[in-house]
Amino acid sequence: MKNTRYTGRKVSPKWILIFSTFSFAFGMIFTNRVWAPLDSDGKVMRRREQEIKIISDDCITNKDSDILGAIHKSDEAIRSLGNSLSKLRMELPIAESSPEKLNHGSLQANKTVSEKDSRRKKAFVVIGINTAFSSRRRRDSVRETWMPRGEKLIQLEKEKGIVVRFIIGHSATSKSILDRAIDSEESQHKDFLRLKHVEGYHELTAKTRTFFATAYANWDAKFYVKVDDDVHVNLGMLASSLHRHQTKPRVYMGCMKSGPVLSQKNVKYHEPEYWKFGEEGNRYFRHATGQIYAISSDLAAYISTNQEILHKYANEDVSLGAWFIGLDVEHIDDRNMCCGTPPECEWKAETGNVCIASFDWSCSGICKSVERMKQVHKKCGENCATFGTTDFEA
Repeated sequence: MKNTRYTGRKVSPKWILIFSTFSFAFGMIFTNRVWAPLDSDGKVMRRREQEIKIISDDCITNKDSDILGAIHKSDEAIRSLGNSLSKLRMELPIAESSPEKLNHGSLQANKTVSEKDSRRKKAFVVIGINTAFSSRRRRDSVRETWMPRGEKLIQLEKEKGIVVRFIIGHSATSKSILDRAIDSEESQHKDFLRLKHVEGYHELTAKTRTFFATAYANWDAKFYVKVDDDVHVNLGMLASSLHRHQTKPRVYMGCMKSGPVLSQKNVKYHEPEYWKFGEEGNRYFRHATGQIYAISSDLAAYISTNQEILHKYANEDVSLGAWFIGLDVEHIDDRNMCCGTPPECEWKAETGNVCIASFDWSCSGICKSVERMKQVHKKCGENCATFGTTDFEA
């Protein structure tokens, strides 16, 4: 059998060149159709984006559309906020971005505080005599006995730092006949401290609070004292006693007591919030009796700062004690601040133990004080030389 052998024909170089050229051209056409590079004006890229968008729109469900809408709204809100912030920055004064001017503003604020402090007069003690519109005769009995008048009142303040003023607010009706009467009395004696307070018997706690805040704002004193206008006071003895405690912080001085909490209605000193003090029949915490008491400067500052949130109980003296019960305060029980009227304060004076204050417990003051104030002063008043024995530093 005759063997046969395959013999292929040689491909001409000419055809190889033609085939390679054709393949390169086909490849270039395919690449341009698929990848579509970005031309100089971006038309090709925009066409591809449009094609993608068409395909995407066909695949997006209604829920996806809502999400995209929310995203679009968020973007608009963010852009709007950015525009507002940019506008605000443009409107802010240049001084805000200037450290020098910021420091100047701080200095101005500190200067204002400093000027306010500098306007406070220096004093050793400020004594506020609580009075009412109807108490003109009581005030006159005080002026005629233990309270200096006119030039002597000014001298006492300048030389001893002892400030004495009647404290009273205003009537509910603006510029009423009651207010005009006080204005007339003030022009005559110049011994009032008018308070931003509407007078009323059931507002004694608010009045006391306002007095301490007002006195603290006007005088830089070591002590502040509140006393009723039917109590006899020996000013020299009061100042001497306070002088012994002036280096102590947070002093609360008076005749300390602890009376019953009265839950029964229609009785004097009824406490509507009796339930806050425990079971019925309980007694109050220790506090100074309301006829006269003294507090140091830091406690007056505390009242001034916190006056808007200090709770008012029915009784003024209880309220004051409540404001201090949770503080680190030294309670000084000085029984010379609650002597009885003659003969008690009289025989104490004869033994050299002159009382600071005298009144009758049964009347919560001197009974018939208008008629009896001169008698009490004559028998229990201090020697005028008392003021000359001690220098009180303001």
